Amino acid sequence: MNSTHNAILSTLALLLCVSAHAQESTINFSTPEELQADLRLAPCKNDERLEGVKVLFEKVGAPASAVSAEKYKSVENLVIRKQGTSPETIVIGAHYDKVPDGCGALDNWTGIVALAHIYRSIKDVPLRKTIIFVAFGKEEDGLIGSRAMVDAIAKEQLGRYCAMINIDSLGLAAPQVLDNASSKKLRDLAEDVAKNMKMPFGHAMVGTADSDSSSFIRKKVPAVTIHGLTNEWSSILHSRNDQVSKVNPVSVYLGYRLVLAMVGRLDTSVCAAYG
Repeated sequence: MNSTHNAILSTLALLLCVSAHAQESTINFSTPEELQADLRLAPCKNDERLEGVKVLFEKVGAPASAVSAEKYKSVENLVIRKQGTSPETIVIGAHYDKVPDGCGALDNWTGIVALAHIYRSIKDVPLRKTIIFVAFGKEEDGLIGSRAMVDAIAKEQLGRYCAMINIDSLGLAAPQVLDNASSKKLRDLAEDVAKNMKMPFGHAMVGTADSDSSSFIRKKVPAVTIHGLTNEWSSILHSRNDQVSKVNPVSVYLGYRLVLAMVGRLDTSVCAAYG
């Protein structure tokens, strides 16, 4: 058992202990077992993915009134809105589509499961900022879903968008920031939150890779991508090897908890803090 695996297990034990004694009684922390059960539901056909996302959000308690399908020319995003007390907005996203090969379990059903459980955890928590959860379509075809969403935001409303957190491909290691698709202040926030949680954390540059955060950065909205990959990612992602059996649910759980904590920090910060 290597030191990284030991560190992940130690962090898991700490987080479970904190969850058991959490004072925030309205936060409904999911367990690694609950996330693992939903990871096993990964649809392996692209034409079943969107419906799978709808079923998952229904399972975690999203009312029909909060869910909408936003259709653009060639793509459909699923949007779940949690209204805050102000119009200031945080977007949390993950793409639901996959490449033709493999089951798309790591890339990116792990992100969808984390996204749904973040919603489950805070859906009944009063927040200042409005949270928009988005399952993006056609990320693999060139960030089409996220580009369509951000392009549809009126110029005068862009200032209300305080930050965007993108979750893409957890499941192999502790959470990391994709540095080449992330804003510096949000990279620093993720690192600081992980440090305070005593969670293993890292930075990575994956070639010239883009992710849905890049669409928001292009429009001057601060954004960050959180992933959980190792150096072995290229032998799994975008191949027939991307199967549920490759996913470490502890890695997904740590990513879920990290983003959940980041949302807490962003909600209590002024909107311009990470711009």
